[in-house]
Amino acid sequence: MAGDLRALVLHDVGGGKVEARIETIAESALPAGDVTVAVEHSTLNYKDGLVLQGQGRLVRQYPHVPGIDFAGTVERSDSPAFAPGDKVVLTGWRVGELHWGGYAQKARVKSDWLVKLPDGLSTVHAMAIGTAGLTAMLAVRALERHGLEPSGGEVLVTGAAGGVGSVAIAILGKWGYQVAASTGRPEQGDYLRGLGASTIVDRASLAAQPTRPLDAERWAGAVDAVGGTTLATVLSQLRYRGAAASVGLAGGTDLHTTVIPFLLRGVSLLGIDSVMAPKAEREDAWHRLALDLPLDKLDAMIQRVGLGDLPDLARRILKGDVRGRVVVDVNA
Repeated sequence: MAGDLRALVLHDVGGGKVEARIETIAESALPAGDVTVAVEHSTLNYKDGLVLQGQGRLVRQYPHVPGIDFAGTVERSDSPAFAPGDKVVLTGWRVGELHWGGYAQKARVKSDWLVKLPDGLSTVHAMAIGTAGLTAMLAVRALERHGLEPSGGEVLVTGAAGGVGSVAIAILGKWGYQVAASTGRPEQGDYLRGLGASTIVDRASLAAQPTRPLDAERWAGAVDAVGGTTLATVLSQLRYRGAAASVGLAGGTDLHTTVIPFLLRGVSLLGIDSVMAPKAEREDAWHRLALDLPLDKLDAMIQRVGLGDLPDLARRILKGDVRGRVVVDVNA
């Protein structure tokens, strides 16, 4: 039966600012779609932080329900691909930006945007993974297709204590890679080693603009969530035929480098997009996450919160002050 539901709603209050309020809205207000999902859990990604703070012009129409990820149970479906009772997960497709998202007790979306939750993953684990974890898996898979192997040498993960970095370290560690974790928070060393890192790298050592086009070869590969000067430094330090998977821009959007690492060492820069990734890639990545991401390590990343905690956490995640993964109980 259609009815009312609880949601975190953003309102434009002028001057480029938004205000988040927990409200009761009618189910009839949900946007068009052929599947209605009873949402159980959502999460908080860097992009969610931008949306909740009204930054980046990601949302064009208010009032708006944010939340770029959610997991739950199909309640109604006009699609042959899904039936009531199916457990599903959604990430990307501009949901939570152009389309109402997962910070509500229900969501209505296009069936093409949903993936059936693999056996062995709860909706809590699905949102502990979320866009960040899916992106991490897509990045590691891209590096392996490029030729990365555990015997090839150290793999660097930047922004290591964040969501993408945390999951990437856990995956790489499970697959037998030697992982170097770059962070500006030395107090997170034990946490990162617990996930599978063997070396902790001071973020400052990578943050300065390179003074020469090639530095000493060090990394067989890298998952970079920072961008900016950090990525430029990483490219100058990649081993011959190494590759860096670029997944984020926490350190800036500009990339000041030279073509020398590409010409003399044959390195590659792999762009990773999880927002519009084809469904087949998503299904493969979720299958591999269910098989290969150690759930005990995933549990160690989780901070559980309710909808009312999100505005404060949004400010913190944009400052790089959130560790691991945030799981949002939308019914709490």
